[in-house]
Amino acid sequence: MHRVQREWRPLEQRSCTDIPWLILFTLFCIGMGLICGFAIATGAASRLVSGYDSYGNTCGQKNTAIEGIALSGRDQTNKKYVFFLDPCNIDLVNRKIKSMALCVSKCPDIQLNTYEDIKAFATVNGSFLCSYDLSPDQYVSDPEKATKCPKLPVLKSNSLPMFHRCTPVDIFCYARFAEALITFLSDNSVLHRLVAGVMTSKEIIMGLCLLALVLSMILMVVIRYISAILVWILTAVVVIGSLGGTCGLWWLYVDHKKSLNDTMPVNELQVAKDNVSALLVYAIAATIFTVILLLLMLIMRKRVALTIALFHVAGKVFTHLPLLALQPFWTFLALICFWAYWVMVLLFLGTAGNPVQNNQTKLVEFRMSGPLQYMTWYHAVGLIWISEFILACQQMTVAGAVVTYYFTRDKSNLPLTPILTSVFRLVRYHLGTVAKGSFIITLVKIPRLILMYIHNQLKGKNAYTATAINSTNFCTSARDAFVILVENALRVAAINTVGDFVLFLGKILIVSCTAFVGVLSLNYQRDYTVWVVPLLIVCLFAFLVAHCFLSIFEIVVDVLFLCFAIDTKNNDGSPGREFYMDKALMEFVENSRKTQAGRSNTGEGRELKPMDSNGQWMAMKLLKQQYQ
Repeated sequence: MHRVQREWRPLEQRSCTDIPWLILFTLFCIGMGLICGFAIATGAASRLVSGYDSYGNTCGQKNTAIEGIALSGRDQTNKKYVFFLDPCNIDLVNRKIKSMALCVSKCPDIQLNTYEDIKAFATVNGSFLCSYDLSPDQYVSDPEKATKCPKLPVLKSNSLPMFHRCTPVDIFCYARFAEALITFLSDNSVLHRLVAGVMTSKEIIMGLCLLALVLSMILMVVIRYISAILVWILTAVVVIGSLGGTCGLWWLYVDHKKSLNDTMPVNELQVAKDNVSALLVYAIAATIFTVILLLLMLIMRKRVALTIALFHVAGKVFTHLPLLALQPFWTFLALICFWAYWVMVLLFLGTAGNPVQNNQTKLVEFRMSGPLQYMTWYHAVGLIWISEFILACQQMTVAGAVVTYYFTRDKSNLPLTPILTSVFRLVRYHLGTVAKGSFIITLVKIPRLILMYIHNQLKGKNAYTATAINSTNFCTSARDAFVILVENALRVAAINTVGDFVLFLGKILIVSCTAFVGVLSLNYQRDYTVWVVPLLIVCLFAFLVAHCFLSIFEIVVDVLFLCFAIDTKNNDGSPGREFYMDKALMEFVENSRKTQAGRSNTGEGRELKPMDSNGQWMAMKLLKQQYQ
């Protein structure tokens, strides 16, 4: 049965989309909240913050006895700190301390070298560092003191902020644990130099991070004004690099082949022949790659012009909609808040459940059993779904604002705040579509190794754009957007290759400039010698900032392209069917028509529908009026 072609209706009356999915997402979020409530109600939160001893007693409060567990049910109201008898006994596989833990009233603020020192500390401070069934008088004489009292020497320790655990001030005993994470930290002096470097250069780090932010904003402006030069230069660099690499491989092949000599030792001769064979394979592969690349460049040269025009218009969008530049900040802030909440609840779940005595260590651990153990998996799915939901809200907001910009003929009549208008439309009509789209992406991300290609093709940006235009549900929007993109497959390929490559090089440029300035700045800092950590922090932040800004630019370009494809499909410039597009895109359309004016009407290579002279005149007239 023939499917009726959809008539695109930008900026018309809207309706709510995917309401069942919004209800489902709301119920899922309620489930996430119930998990948090369960962890708090069952005491997991207090056990995480206050800590508990090896007998299941939570420090800093009264406890009820646990059946079968000796020394449980103690009143630990005045003992607020967790003290480990052997804090260096670390399980490197499970990343946890295997030592017996006790609740004490005070962490040892001095190093204790003998059992007499431990007894004196208990007598003076009232903090008992040995097992509850030993009195201070037994600390020196009890035959089991080696297992029931802390390992000597007892290092000076302080309690962690918020988490009441006695932690040794000297990090030496954690060297093995540190080696499992970062091998070069086995040298304690190296660690101290690195930390000192970060602390001493904190002003420089903050300044360089600000520099990365400024460079990202400047690059977005630069791309608008020199997009044509930038794209063609990069294209030329790629072509020249491919040709140079191919010629170099062939030269190496010929040179190595000439150097073959039968008088060489057998082993050396065989190695030389293997190298020649390998170079021949590499040279042939490089030649094939270069030929294919040149053919693609030849085929897509006109589409490169479209990429340039879209980059130029994207720069204008940011000029008219400056609040777009703030979207990465709000999205990043929302993600950070959610991730912090997610990690907190995950830690709660780590101490939730029923007390169980470990058969090997005889220490009490809290474990969830039965259906409750699947709460962690539910919580993990929530991490992906809600994170994707937040990102999808950003994409929908940007798409709505750009659609409003594109399909408003007179840009002086744009809403006062298109971004806020887009946010309102999102909340009022399309949260269900965002919930559904983010859920589908979540399902794809879980088996990511299997469905990597599908994930890359169905990220949802174009579907959200179609929803912003037509106010249709996610699946309908995805189908409509897919049809449009298939009809413009070569253009899509050009934008994805050229555009993404340009933006990637932009990110590398920002990181390189920030790193260069960082090296120059750190060269004048004489208080430390290790630069690696401060420089890594700066480079990582610079890349994240550049990615945030340029990803917004990428979304804008993608939305503009879909609007452009819809515009050229449904309008031809004739009266009543005038184009909505920007002047730069109109110039691209006119240039495309001029190059095809001499061809016969065979349909060969046509990208746009014919437009008569009256339509051309009307379209240009409207553009002149718009930009006067």
